[in-house]
Amino acid sequence: MSEERTIKVCEIFGPTIQGEGALIGRPTVFVRTGGCDYRCSWCDSLHAVESRFRDDWRPMEPHEILESVRRLSGGKPLTVTLSGGNPAIQPFADLIRRGKADGYGFALETQGSVSQPWFSELETLVLSPKPPSSGMQCDVDAVRTCLRAAGEGPRSVLKFVVFDDADFRFARQTAALFPTLRVYLQPGNHTPPPPGEEDAAIDLDGINRRFEWLVGKVLSEGWFEAHVLPQLHVLIWGNRRGV
Repeated sequence: MSEERTIKVCEIFGPTIQGEGALIGRPTVFVRTGGCDYRCSWCDSLHAVESRFRDDWRPMEPHEILESVRRLSGGKPLTVTLSGGNPAIQPFADLIRRGKADGYGFALETQGSVSQPWFSELETLVLSPKPPSSGMQCDVDAVRTCLRAAGEGPRSVLKFVVFDDADFRFARQTAALFPTLRVYLQPGNHTPPPPGEEDAAIDLDGINRRFEWLVGKVLSEGWFEAHVLPQLHVLIWGNRRGV
């Protein structure tokens, strides 16, 4: 098994629906990879981030991943969502090439800290710069590099998680630097699941109050270009994993 071609896979699941952002509601199979260059304070997928779980991440060849996707989708092409962790640190070029030959499309969500040449082969690139509440520092130049790598290939959009006024200001200021990109906002989940739990308790009332606040904030400030969406999977399944 070639170390250069293997992809560290945390989990593959679906078909389900994309729960957030530009593809919300679209049927998809998720390929969630292990490993991340960030440690966000409110991360909801620590089982795919923290190194103490690395023994659970399986190194898989692209053809093995595609075979799993084919089996889950019944051989019918659909959108494959590349998630993490930060999936941009994985060598996805061969998987995307093989999958596209079979009619599958690929969407990637990343914080925009690492760029790859294969971004140009995606169907959708979701760049999700992390706001102040994450405890991480956004590198705007790195986001620009990701967009240059994508070129005219995919539909590229911005998505921001918003917990408070500081996050909202960050989202608006950052979006203003990329005026041609569509912007998607979502309320943050302040009760993310512990990594060892697959169906943890969740404060849906609190999330819905933040959602209502965020809608009001966008409307009162006249940011009419923004799209405000919930995390649909959270509303349906809470913090359950693999859905």
